[in-house]
Amino acid sequence: MATDPATRASTPDDGCTLCGLPTATPPVSNDGGEPFCCRGCRDVYDALGDVDGVDAEDVRERREGRVPDSERGADGSDDGSITDGYDRSFFRVDGMHCVTCESFVESVACGADGVENARASYVTDTVRVDHDPDAVSDEELTDRLTGLGYRATPRDDEFARRQAENTAFIRLAVGVLFGMMVMFQYVVLIYPTYFDGLFYDERTAEFLAESMAATGGRYLFVVIAVLTTIVLVVAGKPLLRGAYVAIRTRSPNMDLLVSIAAVSAYLYSHLIVATGGTHVYYDVTVAIVVVVTVGRHYESTAKARATELLSELSTVRVREARLLPDSGDGTRDPGETVPVEELAGGERVLVRTGERVPVDGTALEGTAAVDEAVITGESLPATRKPGDAVVGGSVVRDGALVIEVAPGGESGIDRLSAMVWDLQSSNRGIQKLADKLATVFVPVVLVLAAVVFMGYLVTGAGVTAALLVGLTVLIVSCPCALGLATPLATAAGVREALERRLVVFDETVFERIHGAETVVFDKTGTLTTGEMGVLESTGPTEAFVAAAALERRSGHPVAAAIVDAFGSDAGSPDDLAFDGGATASETDTDTAMGTASAGVDDYRSHDDGVTGVVDGAEVAVGHPDLFDRRGWTVPEELTSTAQRAREAGRVPVLVGRDGAAEGVATVGDEYRPGWEAAIDRFAERGVEVVVLSGDDSAASGALSEHPGIDRVFAGVPPEGKAETVSRLRQRGRTVMVGDGTNDAPALASADLGIAMGGGTAMAADAADVAVLEDDLESVETVFDLAQATDRRVKGNVGWAFCYNAIAIPLAISGLLNPLFAALAMATSSLLVVINSSRDLL
Repeated sequence: MATDPATRASTPDDGCTLCGLPTATPPVSNDGGEPFCCRGCRDVYDALGDVDGVDAEDVRERREGRVPDSERGADGSDDGSITDGYDRSFFRVDGMHCVTCESFVESVACGADGVENARASYVTDTVRVDHDPDAVSDEELTDRLTGLGYRATPRDDEFARRQAENTAFIRLAVGVLFGMMVMFQYVVLIYPTYFDGLFYDERTAEFLAESMAATGGRYLFVVIAVLTTIVLVVAGKPLLRGAYVAIRTRSPNMDLLVSIAAVSAYLYSHLIVATGGTHVYYDVTVAIVVVVTVGRHYESTAKARATELLSELSTVRVREARLLPDSGDGTRDPGETVPVEELAGGERVLVRTGERVPVDGTALEGTAAVDEAVITGESLPATRKPGDAVVGGSVVRDGALVIEVAPGGESGIDRLSAMVWDLQSSNRGIQKLADKLATVFVPVVLVLAAVVFMGYLVTGAGVTAALLVGLTVLIVSCPCALGLATPLATAAGVREALERRLVVFDETVFERIHGAETVVFDKTGTLTTGEMGVLESTGPTEAFVAAAALERRSGHPVAAAIVDAFGSDAGSPDDLAFDGGATASETDTDTAMGTASAGVDDYRSHDDGVTGVVDGAEVAVGHPDLFDRRGWTVPEELTSTAQRAREAGRVPVLVGRDGAAEGVATVGDEYRPGWEAAIDRFAERGVEVVVLSGDDSAASGALSEHPGIDRVFAGVPPEGKAETVSRLRQRGRTVMVGDGTNDAPALASADLGIAMGGGTAMAADAADVAVLEDDLESVETVFDLAQATDRRVKGNVGWAFCYNAIAIPLAISGLLNPLFAALAMATSSLLVVINSSRDLL
């Protein structure tokens, strides 16, 4: 079963062999003698073995021609640890959109004095830097990472994020507005000169010719050149930055070829204007820049609209804590509410029913049912009494506690948050299909254009004519269609996902999910509802109605389940005021909760149930121990039913009146409708299905019996879940499906993380996809959308290459000029746009 935080203690060893948490007292060990914090981590380790010597990421990096991360030294090495005295800082860097950007940003960060290593992930726009704070500060690192179109800000700076979004929109607006100005002059004044008498009569042609001759065409061309420069420099800045980075890192990408075509047309037009010519191709530059910029904006807008739906997800971080009198050094006012980060070890805080525990600590007074599911994944609340450890981020469901703050004042939520950021920044993005093709396509096109230029010179063509043909080759092969193939198809996938209440955070989702060999499901809140309910009951209805009347006064999740099942006739709940102090409970002497509502008298709450008088009859509801302690009669059949419920990982709740138990209700976390069919469908795909649970093995028994589930790991803490997923990744591409904050590290460490709709904001932040409806069928829809998007991307890429296969030979033969090359390029891009706009499913 999962290790109770109250039993965890630091030991002289190095911690759990799997997840590194402090080992239990006494420690759990396997046959090899390795220590573990709990049985769940031991079972995972024994099943998956020690495979640290094989790093699948290193294999992929070697295949892609990059230096494996495990071989990096001081210029960028990262084994996950941090040198003593160094700080680990996280930055949001806007502008990264490929693995080339990641490598470049890492090299910039590692070039600063005092930086030990850096890891960047364009998937999450995150850069993690380990540095000596005395040598380089966070502010200096921010300045160093900002430049060449990248903008670095602290990770939690929402204002800076909105600024970056506004800047991107302004770039697009400038490109479209000034681009329209350029194209208007081309349509009205320049294009007609290419078609003498075809679209205009002779008098109109003469008028246009005289207008051009009045200034020799110079003024008109200067205006167009200035407007085109604005488009290229402002709207095209991200493209030019991407090209520069590709050159610096010797990694040709789509930005490089697009930029070469745009800049070549721009420089050629300058040359023609300077030599007195009139056939200028500024329109080609404008078309290339605007088409690609609009395509990327469409993609980012689709994702931004999707993320707006995340307001439905809740946050669990505690911001403030309520101090008690005589807490700390006496400098604070009694009852003062202070920010959590200001709490010091030894101070006392009060946590009432329904509130979250602000930080880790030890219970000093009171007894309460504490829901630790958000931290540990345990579906059943645990009773915490004086002397027990309490985990920050857990919820007090029934009762109140006075907690002494542990040294350091850290909470479980803080630890999980830090782990999520570590995992997100260490999971690099993947190289997109178009960029992979560009590594071969770009050099071939450049060499081809140079050969054509030299060939025309050798055969006697003039320099201008040779330049024109070479330029035509570059323009006609400009991969606007290829560059739009992935983003537009991805945007279509994001759009359709949004229509199905699926939020896609990362454009690489549809590529990364392919070839998935393992799907890992969290149990509580994913395969189950995450809420306590009455699964079955035996006994007279009147007894359960009386029990519900008592349980209305309790905040315990089990009590809520009893009320939901039997409380329709039990009257209205009372608003009970709490006096601000902590409850002081003993085993049989419990705090009376005040005057009962109509029909209920002498209500008392115990550690293991409640008692009271309902309509003149003494009623008891709770654990069998409550009945044994009070000497009430419990029939043998009820005892047997309660025992079976415990063995199945459920909670048996006895109900009795006037000294005798009359019925028993089995309370537990219900499985979601259709969970078995969902598992079967994944098994039919040939995917290995693994279940991770923070609950003990008894509560996960039904899962072990399902034929579609290959492995069940029970009693695994959050850190152990993350390590389990990491080990599964080394065996093959792994997808993690979870819902809670305790799942966030595992979601972040998977190749692809999917967060269910009832989950927390942290789980959504760590995931790549959020399912806003609590429907397991939606998880399969993610796979279907990925397959459809992949087919659309490959279709777009295939069309783009067919276009190039026809257009490039025509350009080499001299049958195309840059104008028609630009029209052909625009037509191919339009076809890609039309193809991408079709429904995927």
